Amino acid sequence: MTDSIADDRGPGINRRGNAEVRAGLLWALLVAAGVALAAISVHQGWRLGVGAAPFTGTYDLKIDAGTILAPIVAAVVLAGVRRGLTDTLPWRWLLLAGYVAALAWSLALAAVDGGNGLSQSVTHDYWPDVPAVDSHPGGFLRDFVANADSYTTATATHPPGPVLLLWLVDRAGITAPAAIGFVIAALGCLTVPLVAVAVRSLCSDLSARRVVPILALAPYAIWVGVSMEGVVSALGAACLAVGVVGSEPGRKPVWAAGAGLLLGVAALFDYSVAWLGLSVLAVYFVRRRPLLNVISAVASLAPLLLMQIWGFVWPSGLSSARQRSFHGVGGDRSWLLWIFLDILLLLIACGPAVVLAFQRFRMTPGWPFLIGSVSAVAFGLAFGLSRGEVEGVWLPYFPWLLVPAVAPEIRGQPAGPVPLILVAIGALTAVVVEAILRSPW
Repeated sequence: MTDSIADDRGPGINRRGNAEVRAGLLWALLVAAGVALAAISVHQGWRLGVGAAPFTGTYDLKIDAGTILAPIVAAVVLAGVRRGLTDTLPWRWLLLAGYVAALAWSLALAAVDGGNGLSQSVTHDYWPDVPAVDSHPGGFLRDFVANADSYTTATATHPPGPVLLLWLVDRAGITAPAAIGFVIAALGCLTVPLVAVAVRSLCSDLSARRVVPILALAPYAIWVGVSMEGVVSALGAACLAVGVVGSEPGRKPVWAAGAGLLLGVAALFDYSVAWLGLSVLAVYFVRRRPLLNVISAVASLAPLLLMQIWGFVWPSGLSSARQRSFHGVGGDRSWLLWIFLDILLLLIACGPAVVLAFQRFRMTPGWPFLIGSVSAVAFGLAFGLSRGEVEGVWLPYFPWLLVPAVAPEIRGQPAGPVPLILVAIGALTAVVVEAILRSPW
């Protein structure tokens, strides 16, 4: 390692601690103001479209044995970080530990919901439309857009990838709701090691190591195990990881082709994930390998063209999804009000570490990671495409927004320490939200 844990010891440690406290207080004030706005909006009957604003669902406090598991998992992870394991574990073992921690955290949060959390991903959203595939996926793809009105809102506003994945899981003999939910969570948690690989390549080894616990215990893990967007997040992270590593000096262009293929596959699960392609583009230009953009762009079209041969035309699906979104869910909701509530959702989902990340984004060489995520969020807010439910919709972008949290206070210095206080507050926030919110996710 080029950096070491000793870099955190010195006269600057109190200053860094104070920065964490200030970031935590600012986050708390913003969240309190947002929650107050949401409460006033619901009380006044403003056009929100949901009764548990800013979340989708209802508020119903529930505390049982499962509620104890999540704090235990968080405490174990934080204790490991406190002992310096993020800096001393061999890289491969750290990636495995980060994945296991993220999966344990996601499953523990699902247990807070009384053990039914994992089954929600298959009893809601896409699962009711799996029988439409039957044994003829080609026919399903060919008639996907024409039959959009007969599908659930989630299926109609997404490409056919989520339904086809659940169909494959069902065909593999995994039919128990909790088992399918576990598969989705296991796939979604791959995001943590994949993001770490990308950060290590573009930033530094120490930056990657210290971002792992921030991602593993992020509050948005509530929705990783119960939302197909967690799979989209993993695919997007894989695209960026392959693209970043593939742009290193001496790497062959086949890496860029792999990044493009992964982006194309991700676009078959979610229309908006294409925004992450901007981050790949920025990385190529930072690395002074702009011609890789051509390779990745062409490769990204391959999965879409293959689906078109089988009958699904991606642009037609996007147009149909937009019509369903504007004339269905969200079309009657106040655009201006939801701008503020969606930002509140982002703050809660990312935890207080996102405030520290925002304050240091100019200090990180990982700024290309922010291009795609910030663009996606800004576009959704500006054009009224995100009017609630962004706890799932923005899931592929949340991890990248947290990367600058470990940036140094001064450019050129070693990575900053893991903000343990902020990570702990975020973990506590996740437990509280899961305990009081009954969501269809």
